[in-house]
Amino acid sequence: MPISTQRELPAEIRSLQDRIEDKAREYGLDFFETIFEMVDYEEMSMLAAYGGFPIRYPHWKFGAEYDEMMKSYSYGLSKIYEMVINTDPSYAYLLTANEMADQKLVIAHVYGHVDFFKNNYWFSRTNRRMLDQMANHAARIGRYVDRYGFEEVERMIDCALSIDDLIDPHLPFVDPKDRKKSDSTPDGDKVTPRRFEAKGYMDSFINPPEVMALEESDQKERRRASEESRSFPAAPQRDVLLFLLEHSSLKDWQRDILSIIRDEAYYYAPQGQTKIMNEGWASYWHTTIMTQFALDPSEVVTYADHHSGTMATSPQRLNPYKLGIELFRDIEERWDKGQFGLEWEQCDDVDRKENWNLDLGLGREKIFEVRRIHNDITFIDEFLTPEFCAKHKMFSFAYNDSNDFYEIASREFQKIKQQLLTSLTNHGRPVIRVVDGNFGNRGELLLKHEFQGIELRQDYARDVMQNLELLWGRPVNIETVIDEEPALMTFDGEEHDVAPM
Repeated sequence: MPISTQRELPAEIRSLQDRIEDKAREYGLDFFETIFEMVDYEEMSMLAAYGGFPIRYPHWKFGAEYDEMMKSYSYGLSKIYEMVINTDPSYAYLLTANEMADQKLVIAHVYGHVDFFKNNYWFSRTNRRMLDQMANHAARIGRYVDRYGFEEVERMIDCALSIDDLIDPHLPFVDPKDRKKSDSTPDGDKVTPRRFEAKGYMDSFINPPEVMALEESDQKERRRASEESRSFPAAPQRDVLLFLLEHSSLKDWQRDILSIIRDEAYYYAPQGQTKIMNEGWASYWHTTIMTQFALDPSEVVTYADHHSGTMATSPQRLNPYKLGIELFRDIEERWDKGQFGLEWEQCDDVDRKENWNLDLGLGREKIFEVRRIHNDITFIDEFLTPEFCAKHKMFSFAYNDSNDFYEIASREFQKIKQQLLTSLTNHGRPVIRVVDGNFGNRGELLLKHEFQGIELRQDYARDVMQNLELLWGRPVNIETVIDEEPALMTFDGEEHDVAPM
């Protein structure tokens, strides 16, 4: 249901916005025009259920999310303080019931987000006109509802949403020419072994002739096997939705709905890739602006209470706000003091390291650079240090079945870092690729789960396979690992089967 009752900003809050905006620009933040609107909590919950947009296509999941948020608010379990969307101009929503200190905090926080949306590389390929696009999607699906009936359309949306994370988040950054090249089958017998760039006199060392000959032979063999079975694509494809759009036997209206779900999945993908950085950056700036400029003495207790609640952590759950802001602060301090580079890394004098301060003053410049080029995985990989983990008491936790409790599994830095990176890879979801659209030369779909130590949840996998079978129109197979052994899961439209490989 569209939101149509947004309220204009009161003069006092409008004045606050202008002052905070000016201060944010003084600090070097660069953001789209940001339009704030006042809403009550019911309207805020509607917007949150719609992913921040006032209009979405009709579907039961939005109503379920709205109902959950309203009940959680009614029981005092949670509260949404702010909502901002990645568009140009950006739209942000303020709660009418918020105290003035909260309004200031939210406005400052929002400007941090919008600066991140505009300048972070991983948002550079997103549709900045998504507000109009979402309305267009709603209108198109509305017409399909009128023509084919609500239940039929809803079933199609259910199927599409169950696989909306089977996209390739890196695809928007691949040149379209390279995409076609990788998806196509080589012409004739011409094969080209992959070579590393090297100067002439080094080529035989960098690209040994025997290795090139072996790879050429391997490519020819794979091409011959592919032609015999008429399998496709030429190489495993991570964007399963795109593969279905190009090769399934869906009706035109079903294909259009699938393309809508895919477009929206790609719009939201960078938010999942940068959750820690985005929230950490916005939190860094709201604390800076509030404590150095916007906070009145009478608001200190309220601000401290609400800010500390946002930063609270627990062993069972990673708080992206806390980890993000502390890492940005750590980077700023290290680059201010010169605690980086070869000399710093090779120093084994504990006392010298503790008092290391070259007074370089490069911290603020460095965090703006980090904000521009990194995502969560590269952010953690590059800047999480043993010193940071020790200072913030970061441990690797594991669940103990015997006592039904989470326990410290390791205090070793590399294990902590690896567990964190693993949880962030693909947002903790399995990576699935299309291997063959003509598996067994029977037109069946073969997918492969890139096993990285965590097995697929069998109940989820079976439900997704049923939806994939409806979309593909033929049996669906997934190569995976079950009980540490390779296995092939199959759904033929009626029964599920699991066979060892």
